[in-house]
Order: sequence, then structure tokens, then C-alpha cells
Amino acid sequence: MDTEASMAPSTTTRSRALATEAVHAGRDDLAALGLHAPPIDLSTTYPSYDSRAEAERIDSFAATGARLDGPPVYARLDNPTTARFETALARLEGAASAVAFASGMAALTAVLLARASIGLRHVVAVRPLYGCSDHLLGAGLLGTEVTWTDPAGIADAIRPDTGLVMVETPANPTLGEVDVRAVAHSCGSVPLLVDNTFATPVLQRPVEHGAQIVLHSATKYLGGHGDVMGGVVACDEEFAARLRQVRFATGGVLHPMAGYLLLRGLSTLPVRVRAASASAAELSRRLAADPRIARVHYPELGGAMVSFEVFGDPHRVISAVRLITPAVSLGSVDSLIQHPASISHRIVDEGDRRAAGVGDRLLRMSVGLEDVEDLWADLCQALSGEEPVVRQGFSDVPAGAGAAAGTVPEPSSAGR
Repeated sequence: MDTEASMAPSTTTRSRALATEAVHAGRDDLAALGLHAPPIDLSTTYPSYDSRAEAERIDSFAATGARLDGPPVYARLDNPTTARFETALARLEGAASAVAFASGMAALTAVLLARASIGLRHVVAVRPLYGCSDHLLGAGLLGTEVTWTDPAGIADAIRPDTGLVMVETPANPTLGEVDVRAVAHSCGSVPLLVDNTFATPVLQRPVEHGAQIVLHSATKYLGGHGDVMGGVVACDEEFAARLRQVRFATGGVLHPMAGYLLLRGLSTLPVRVRAASASAAELSRRLAADPRIARVHYPELGGAMVSFEVFGDPHRVISAVRLITPAVSLGSVDSLIQHPASISHRIVDEGDRRAAGVGDRLLRMSVGLEDVEDLWADLCQALSGEEPVVRQGFSDVPAGAGAAAGTVPEPSSAGR
């Protein structure tokens, strides 16, 4: 494996700004290699003419889960391209290590299996969580048992066999926030896992506030373009070693092409998040003043997600958008909107869903990089049922009317 892939987070005396790390972390060795863009290693296996030495390396990994010196043995064990992404994400989160997986759910599964493997099968969790995370915990598919509570009840819910406390902040889809530092204090010696998918390290770094494990659906903001799926866990090296062992045994590996795309996505993460957040804040302000909207949810932390409850039929709004895409997922350069009770949180029991604030009139919008005026125009027409207006050049033309000949289409601290 190359030097950068096995490199620990930066230990230089002067720490670099987040925007700088986003561009350079995972790539620091490229100039010395005579490269500018990171290479993509698509190998599934690697040659070795010393089978005795290879056996020793495999034994070492089986015993410790530590990264191997030298090239990987097999792609399910490790990959140099994916390792670059892991190095970069660990730096951005301020963690010692990171381990990447094929999806966010594969990453959460590995965390739960790692804790259960030492007899700690009980999880304390705060709703709402992403719907599939809620289901994985509650359905007992991995032999885990969950106690649902609010942040104030975490300390009382912890048992001798509690292996994990899990929160998502801002939460999906209500954008509710928890005080990470206070929750970490309530956890005592039990590791706190924070799903940081919505905030990203641009807005919040949970490790700085006492969390031991940070989870991302890398499919979302880290990738940023709606074209790659992955998950990643940032943590200390001891737990990362255990996660690598689970990943090797269960096969939830991140493909190297996905690793490359995620590393590339990180380079523009601060710019994308801050630009989309500015538009989201403006849209939340306008929605809050709109008589067609019953309630707006927007976190104090900021961010590019907005949720709002309508007085009318939310399904009609979903069917009426034209610029905004009605689809699941989030964090892309283009804006998406969905109805959580029908899609992302459909798998959660209706009573639990409503108790967590996920009502039938709630819509969740992931704000992208489009012009905020165009997004507002699309929301307005979808809320009112008017014919959408498409801006072309300096003129406003009703959708479907066609363009005139010759027209040309036109923040934040590290945590709380």
C-alpha cells in the first residue's frame, strides 16, 4: 500500500483549515509520486511470491485488525484508493481513523456487530433517526435490543450490557438537535455514536464534543453529486481495527471507484455545504412567512436541509414540483424533496413515527446549488398549483411555452 493510504491524521504543528484539509487530505504524497490526481486501484487481488510472509501478515490482521504494511492481499481486506478517502475523512472529523463501507447502513451494521461481538448488544437511541437505522435497531435483525429515550433519559437507560448510545443531530427528517457534549457526558463510559450525515464536518465535528464514533452516509454530502453510494465511520484506531475485521468477514467493502469519487467529493464539501446552507436559510425564512405553511423546521446549526409542514395535501406538492426533484436521498448538487411518512420513514411504526415528530404533512427538502429565486418559484407554484415559470435569459417564460430564438438559459463553526 502506498504511503498516503496508511498515513495517520496530520500531526504537523500548525493545523490546517478545514477548506485546506478538504482539498489536500488523502493526497499529500501525490507530488512525490509524480502525480496530480489520485490513482484508482481496481485490483481485486495482489501478487506475492513469499507465501510464508503473506501468512504472517494475514495472521497479524486477524489478530489486530491493523492495516497491513505493504500491498493488500485481497480487495475485501483493504484498498489503497479507499484508504485515501478514509484518511481524508478522519482528518476532517478530527478522528484518529476512519473505515469505509459499501453504504451507510453497512457502516452502522458493522458498528453494531463490533459491539455485539463482545457481548454488548443493548443500544440506547434517541428518535428520530433515519428510518432504516430505526428499523435495524428495533427489528432485532442483528440480535440487538434497543431502548428508545429522549436525551434527558439516556443515563437512566444505560445497562451493564449497553454497547452504544446513538443520536442523529440534526435529526432526519425533523432537523431536531441535541447537545452532543451534554449527551456524551450522560453516556459515561458507553461510546456515543453521532450520525453526522446532515451536518457534515463543515458544520459540526462531534469528536470535539465527546463522541467516540461518527457515522456518515457518504452517499449524501460527502459524495455530493448523487452518483456514488458509501458509508464511513470515524473513530479511534482501536475501534477502527475491529471494524476492519468485521468488514473483511462480512464483505461490506467500499468499491475503489466509489472511494475515488468520495475523495473527490470531499474537496468541494465546504464550498457546497456553505452555499447550499445559505439558500436553505433563505428558503426557511420565506416558508415561515408563507400562509400555506403550518410549520418550518430549520436547525440553529444551519445546513442545507429544510423540513416543513403544509396545511394542504403534501402529496400534491410532491407531484407538482418541476425544478426540484421528487426523490429520496439528499446532499446532492441539485435539490430534492420527499414525503418522509411515505418513503424514508415508512418502515417505522406509525405511532413511533408520529411520536418522533414525523407527521403526515411533513415534507423534507434537500437544498442544492440552484439559484434560490428559481427554487422559491418552484416551491410557490407547487404549493399553489400554478403553472411553473421557467427563467430563460432575462425573460420569464411559462413552462412549455418554448424559448425565444437566441435566448440563453441562464457557515460556520466546527460544532456546538
